[in-house]
Amino acid sequence: MKRRNFIKTSALSIPLISVFPAELSSMVREFRKGKLEKRKLGKTGEKLSIIGFGGIVVRDATTEQAAARVAEAIDFGVNYFDVAPSYGNAEEMLGPALEPYRKDVFLACKTGKRDREGAREELERSLKRMRTDHFDLYQLHGVRKMEDVEAIFSKGGAMETFLEARKEGKVNYLGFSAHSVEAATALMENFDFDTILFPFNYACWYAGDFGPQVMETAKNKDMGILALKAMAIRRWEKGEERTNPKTWYLPMHDEEEALKGLRFTLSHPVTSAIPPGYETLFSMALRLALDFTEMEAEEIMAMKMKGLETPPLFTYPMEG
Repeated sequence: MKRRNFIKTSALSIPLISVFPAELSSMVREFRKGKLEKRKLGKTGEKLSIIGFGGIVVRDATTEQAAARVAEAIDFGVNYFDVAPSYGNAEEMLGPALEPYRKDVFLACKTGKRDREGAREELERSLKRMRTDHFDLYQLHGVRKMEDVEAIFSKGGAMETFLEARKEGKVNYLGFSAHSVEAATALMENFDFDTILFPFNYACWYAGDFGPQVMETAKNKDMGILALKAMAIRRWEKGEERTNPKTWYLPMHDEEEALKGLRFTLSHPVTSAIPPGYETLFSMALRLALDFTEMEAEEIMAMKMKGLETPPLFTYPMEG
């Protein structure tokens, strides 16, 4: 399908949940002077800061740098930290840096393994590296293909480890991150997960028809909705100089643009957004989100037009 026709078709298929101003009245929100707002995490009852700390922020950092970056986040009121074994040495760096604050934060981890044994191995290793006896949230990581969903729920699949670990007290809540509407929908149909971590981005939403249907389903299930890619623009172009080695996409470096990206995502019933893993962009997101305000109708219309002109990172139906 030609891009112009694709945009017209996808724009017409967006459900009513995309109408703004977004409806946040049903969310439990906590406002703190000089600190980031907190929001309720779905049916869990937990309250998380509207900006989360992605473990990539401390990947390849020194011990001192990791400690400083975690301390900065804590000072801003961040209480949601998320890491994964696939983030290089992030677990080894984040574990010691976060240890002094562990009892006061919500710690999430993930596994990219789809089988029972592989998921168990990663869980135990992550617990050791993170210097904790449990994760508040454990997630299936980056599910994209239907084959992965089938493997996860099959006999000997990763869900067996997830359920066992919850019984053992090694994890409190169960969730997933996904990078396709198809996989996210199938996961939600197969199990009553507590949370979803998903790309909710203005260009994906409008030009890719990617996100509205997932958010609507998650909201109806009272899941905690966590967001990725709020500060993403588009994929790197071939031959383009990559100004950020920690992202596979072009992130928003301009403060005004980044603020709009964050406000778009957080004006939806999203509990928390995780900014790009580059430390300067994370620090910028902390500052920008301190005075978060919901987008108004005219701002959203401008964002919609901008989104329709931007090549989306993800589309629905899934390409390839």
